Amino acid sequence: MIDNEPTIRIGICDNVKRVSGRFNAPFMYGDVSIDGEFIAKTENGQASFFYNENHSFICGKEIEFINLNESLFTIDEVVIGIDFHWQRNEPQTFSGSLVLLVSDSGFTVINEIKLEDYIRVVISSEMSEHAPLEFLKAQATVARSWSIATMQREENDECCEKIGDSEIVCWYGRGRHELFDFCADDHCQRYHGITKALSPKAKKAIAETRGLFLVSGGEICDARYHKACGGITDDFHIAWEDREVPYLSAVVDMPYKNNFILTEKQASKWINSTPVAYCNVTDKEVVSTVLPLFDQETNDFFRWKVTYERKELEEIIRRKSQIDFGSLIDIVPLARGRSGRIFRLKIVGTKREMIIGKELEIRRWLSNSHLYSSAFVVEKEKGEEPLADKIILHGAGWGHGVGLCQIGAANMAYSGFSMETILAHYFPHTAILKLY
Repeated sequence: MIDNEPTIRIGICDNVKRVSGRFNAPFMYGDVSIDGEFIAKTENGQASFFYNENHSFICGKEIEFINLNESLFTIDEVVIGIDFHWQRNEPQTFSGSLVLLVSDSGFTVINEIKLEDYIRVVISSEMSEHAPLEFLKAQATVARSWSIATMQREENDECCEKIGDSEIVCWYGRGRHELFDFCADDHCQRYHGITKALSPKAKKAIAETRGLFLVSGGEICDARYHKACGGITDDFHIAWEDREVPYLSAVVDMPYKNNFILTEKQASKWINSTPVAYCNVTDKEVVSTVLPLFDQETNDFFRWKVTYERKELEEIIRRKSQIDFGSLIDIVPLARGRSGRIFRLKIVGTKREMIIGKELEIRRWLSNSHLYSSAFVVEKEKGEEPLADKIILHGAGWGHGVGLCQIGAANMAYSGFSMETILAHYFPHTAILKLY
């Protein structure tokens, strides 16, 4: 637990040779006041910083520019959506202080900021500022809880284990950043600049939830979240290590009772249907008030389909796995979570076969970027036996499916549910507690 608001460090860029941007009002470097445009370059562990065109200095391993009077700074090119289908560069503006760490490989650009200011940017980066207030309050409480629980966690939550020659099991938590607390992208939480967090609604959501945390068993909850569950959320162990987390257990995301997925037959029927669910939102107007603009490019998140020529998928698997399976014979689900997400999958080729898991590793192996989720069923168009001409994946949901379903939660808020009801729905066995 905590009893005061911490200051945290966010990694904006890592290992870049050149940084350009501008101070939109004076910042202090030692006793020197700096504003306007700047360029920083690094070579062989030495950094040169240029500002106001005619001024420059050579700096050491850490350069800190202290924020004065809530000034802002802009970094010209920040990569967002790293390795996802919507990856892009964009300029971003930040409050707080700017720190440049210098190494032989380049700059690490860090934003030092108070937790509540960080969370205001997170909720506005994860979802549109036009999303309903009760959802933004729920998202703020979840993001705040995850942040502190992650900082307090001592062990590394990433694992990759090879079991003989026949099985690879990997899961990916946040891992550890040595130079900062969180990165600014989906690997941790989206943190895409203050310009996305200037809406009165975002400010109100932070003001009304300041210091609020989800707690369970006397500890701050490691509150996970994803874009869309597809109708049922899933248990913690389908995405990460094999342990039970009572508040991260499967939940039917519907206004009425429905069964969990227990068999392949049920999975096929479920994924090939379009049931009523909180995250089954087809109204484009509603979607536009929930998702940021680049997420609106993904418009088939509840139920989706990906079609591959067999040889195309063989090449993707070979490149992603660094394993030559030969010609692809089959993709066989071996174990699913209660949402239908696969966490053990067998790939069968003419040269070899292998079992892979967990859900994110499956999504990575079967796509140039990532599949939306691992909740899919396989359809094969016949070719020359035992090979298929085409392999079609019919899928459900967007993301790992554990914890808060963001689109479902936003739709619940549109339907009049309060923050408290939304959080109780997605996080059973929890309470909301104000810690500062």
